[in-house]
Amino acid sequence: MIVELTNMCLIHYDNKILFLNRKKTSWPGITFPGGHVEDNESVYTSVIREVKEETGLELENLRFVDIIEWNVKENREISLLFEADATSNKIISSTEGEVFFADLDEVGKENYSQDFDLILKKYKLI
Repeated sequence: MIVELTNMCLIHYDNKILFLNRKKTSWPGITFPGGHVEDNESVYTSVIREVKEETGLELENLRFVDIIEWNVKENREISLLFEADATSNKIISSTEGEVFFADLDEVGKENYSQDFDLILKKYKLI
């Protein structure tokens, strides 16, 4: 079995949430920024790096929220969920997809990435 360790971060700024509209065909749609923890990298460092790469944002008040797991064939993905505040609203989209600030009710459920509703439950947003 292959185990992948990943992270995801819900980011707040001025009563809005930052969303990422992922382009990758393996998991497209609306989600939160995040990615894989690299070899010899701490989980916290990986969150800061992934958010910076995907959004251009610096974070403050980074805090652990929960864990979510997926089993796909022989692979297991363990994703550590975090929450933080952005230090500004100056965002830069990346090759991962477009990033934008919005209220949750402004994002149509039909645009969610697969299992995004399960992630929102972990964050107690639904």
